Amino acid sequence: MTRTSTCVYHFILLNWYIFLNYYIPQHGTIFQDGAQSKYLTLLNLLLQAVFFGVACLDDVLKRIKRMKDIKFITAFRDLLFATLAFPVCTFIFLAFWTIFLYDRELVYPKYLDGIFPVWLNHAAHSFILLFPLIEIILRPHHYPSKKTGLTLLAVGSIGYISRVLWLRSKTGHWVYPVLAKLSPMGLAAFFFLSFISTASFFLLGERLNHWKWAEIVPSARYMSSVKHKSTCAQAPPFQRAQCPSVCLGAEADTLEKQACNLNVLAALREVVKKISKAASPVEANT
Repeated sequence: MTRTSTCVYHFILLNWYIFLNYYIPQHGTIFQDGAQSKYLTLLNLLLQAVFFGVACLDDVLKRIKRMKDIKFITAFRDLLFATLAFPVCTFIFLAFWTIFLYDRELVYPKYLDGIFPVWLNHAAHSFILLFPLIEIILRPHHYPSKKTGLTLLAVGSIGYISRVLWLRSKTGHWVYPVLAKLSPMGLAAFFFLSFISTASFFLLGERLNHWKWAEIVPSARYMSSVKHKSTCAQAPPFQRAQCPSVCLGAEADTLEKQACNLNVLAALREVVKKISKAASPVEANT
């Protein structure tokens, strides 16, 4: 898909999610008392609107400035997609439909069918997974390190769980009926497994991105090795001799290996010269 087509695609999805964020809260009294910040589905629709807005902005600026990457915008777009947009929508899709098929009253009571049309339910809980999968196919994304990605995901998860518990203490009611059926230990296990599932979806997104774009986007591990090799190459000669294992890593190419070997040999020659000079006066005295 060309850059123009990708930009149009992102613009259409941006407007689609803006429409959903405006249209859904207009239905019934269910969305009173800050409902837009207590239902994960609605938070995700807002998140997707923000992501596709950033992606659309990135596309437009690239066309205007004729640049391959707009450093900050592109980095923020990739971070947002990797740590939140893809894992959260995947979790919502699987968790919602799993509980719905088991007992819909636990997550989406039947009376809601009279408030929301069927297409709106699928827009909020089904199509949300399709668009991120298409996004992975359309363009490569630079994933952060696992430490960074999982840390940001944990912060987001703790923030939402705290919001759910605060609403329970304030109103006396759980956001989702399924939570009322669980004991304190069951709640702890539910929240823990929810985070583990979301974290696994972060890793899944990274794998899918690498599978599709391995030749374009280097892995975080590879970038770390490149950073180490660059540090070794810039080190003084007497320090380069101490890091041949870094320079001769499995992912280093032939030229880098040869350059590192030459640096090590040069350092050894300097050492031999110093030893020779130190030995010369001793030989002259004897």
